[in-house]
Amino acid sequence: MSSPETLFRDAVDDLREKGSQYSREAYVFIVAALGETVRALPAERLADADRRHLAGHELVHGVIRVAREEFGPLAPMVFSEWGVKGTEDIGTIVFELVEAGQLSARPEDTMADFRRGVELLAALAEPEPTAPPRGRDA
Repeated sequence: MSSPETLFRDAVDDLREKGSQYSREAYVFIVAALGETVRALPAERLADADRRHLAGHELVHGVIRVAREEFGPLAPMVFSEWGVKGTEDIGTIVFELVEAGQLSARPEDTMADFRRGVELLAALAEPEPTAPPRGRDA
């Protein structure tokens, strides 16, 4: 019997054999970032299956956040090496995984959801926002 990890790996390998430009690591990272982004949702949204669904732009921001945390200033280079250079690439990976039966999408989900004016490599290069300095009385 195959494990979910084996099925996922096989699905990604099939996509790559069909000509996908993305590395296996890109697929794994996008799915992991999706999970982290969902887990970071407020409890009331997590409790509602309809509201738990992420829009494309929400996933893009989650991918950026997780990549900055995991790779720091190397994030743009890592993503470039994986073949992921724009937010549309994130959308392509998602929809390839939907077509392969590894993720689900709603009828209203489209590639346009991943084109919301974020320049991916520049966003990955930005430092994490820091909290404002606290005053002496804080």
